[in-house]
Amino acid sequence: MNTEHCLVEREGHVLVITLNRPEAKNALSGGMMAGMYRAWRMLDEDPELRVGILTGRGDVFCAGADLKAMGGGEKDEAFQELMAQVPDLHWQALLRHNRPLKPIIAAVEGFAVAGGTEILQGTDIRVAAEDAIFGVTEARRGLFPLGGSSVRLRRQIPYTLAAEILLTGRHVSAREALDFGLVGRVVPKGETLAEARKIAATICENGPLSIRALMRMLREIDESYSEADALAKEIEIGGPVFASKDAREGPRAFKEKRKPVYTGE
Repeated sequence: MNTEHCLVEREGHVLVITLNRPEAKNALSGGMMAGMYRAWRMLDEDPELRVGILTGRGDVFCAGADLKAMGGGEKDEAFQELMAQVPDLHWQALLRHNRPLKPIIAAVEGFAVAGGTEILQGTDIRVAAEDAIFGVTEARRGLFPLGGSSVRLRRQIPYTLAAEILLTGRHVSAREALDFGLVGRVVPKGETLAEARKIAATICENGPLSIRALMRMLREIDESYSEADALAKEIEIGGPVFASKDAREGPRAFKEKRKPVYTGE
């Protein structure tokens, strides 16, 4: 299990997770998924970390599962031993469930297909390079996208477009992805990580209690709630923020024309 397949770096309040297997188009490996799993747990549990950035080394984000390894029946014994301890480790790594209660920004260069697009749907803010390519291509290989695409994709983009992508397995350009709403912004090639860092810095300047409450709403309250029930949860989750020291500091700093100093209290 090559732990170098996933690099994890702290940059102040930001955790940068880099898929590091460029020679294999950052195809998923046992070591990569183990590293991602550990990174998400670190992001979730460390109070000093406020934002995560997920990117890929080289000119590819992630090409999904390693089909060559699958075709050859290769097994990573160290990874299998780890999965015996955490049976759903691979799903947590791919953000299928147990996502951190903190924002995750995707910085996508080049191909983000199959598992690459599946991971993307578990992130919150998505920056794509002009040459980025997306797609859920499992059906073309006689497989099934178990990373959540059959559920999430049609909730995140129009149904008919999701159905077309899933059933044809066709590739989607960055411009199409932006038009569909699969990504939020498109930047020149090579600039996605810098753009993601700018977004992360902006989030880190905001009130941490505000961000945490907003993330609870984004994670926990979906379209299955009626509007009335969702609004009741908004009061329950967001109301206590107004009783915090940070809620007093924000308006005070605005009045005094200075940057607020938030303590998370």
